[in-house]
Amino acid sequence: MTDDPPHAPATNGLSAPLDGIRIVELGAFIAGPFCGQLLGDLGADILKIEAPGQGDPLRRWGVARKDGKSLWWPVMARNKRSLSIDLRQADGAALARRVIASADVLIENFKPGTLEGFGLAPELLQADNQRLIIARVSGFGQTGPYAARPGFAAVAEAMAGLRIISGYPDRPPTRSGLSLADSVAGLYAALGVLAALRVRDQTGRGQVIDVALTEAALGISEGIIPEWSATGKVRERSGLAAPGFAPSNIYPCADTKLARHCRQF
Repeated sequence: MTDDPPHAPATNGLSAPLDGIRIVELGAFIAGPFCGQLLGDLGADILKIEAPGQGDPLRRWGVARKDGKSLWWPVMARNKRSLSIDLRQADGAALARRVIASADVLIENFKPGTLEGFGLAPELLQADNQRLIIARVSGFGQTGPYAARPGFAAVAEAMAGLRIISGYPDRPPTRSGLSLADSVAGLYAALGVLAALRVRDQTGRGQVIDVALTEAALGISEGIIPEWSATGKVRERSGLAAPGFAPSNIYPCADTKLARHCRQF
């Protein structure tokens, strides 16, 4: 499986922050690949391993297409090179292990246990390379009562309370139109990788980063949880308004356009 040459991020003649860092990306869809996208934007060399045949389903996602091709894929796959390996085959998994052994970072967003089922358990990979940093993204994390369950952004956002506060008070909850939990989890994973690289500079050893979509969604809930915990106040749906803040809504303007936020002076 081949792609157009990756586009290196513009650095204005300076070295990119992650220049020289090699990352192997496993998994598909949004959370893990978004983590790789962010790190690639910072200059990391990203090698994406995809299943033979159709590869990452994002290659085919999206309603609007250009020349019959997805417009999601060029965004998520920028700065990446692709390698086709069947991890379900013993020789494929062995090849992937050799590739990962020379990497600085591995990103994966399989259901917990999948990586181990391929014979690529973190302890084995870090035995090959003690400097390897492994970022794991899943619905509910690698441990806990829900760890073995598959989890997607819709479930994570609902369990974290983001869905119940979205929409109008006289209507059922709604979604944002984007997979917030996936993207936020990818962002947290990228932040974890950066921190782990810093620690590795000091210790010489890599770490395993465990990011859950549910916890990532909960992490952007602002003051909702402490408000409820301390006072019992439950945040309700408020439509486009933001109660308690400066006027924030959609207002008609003189030029017939709309303003969504007004500040009080």
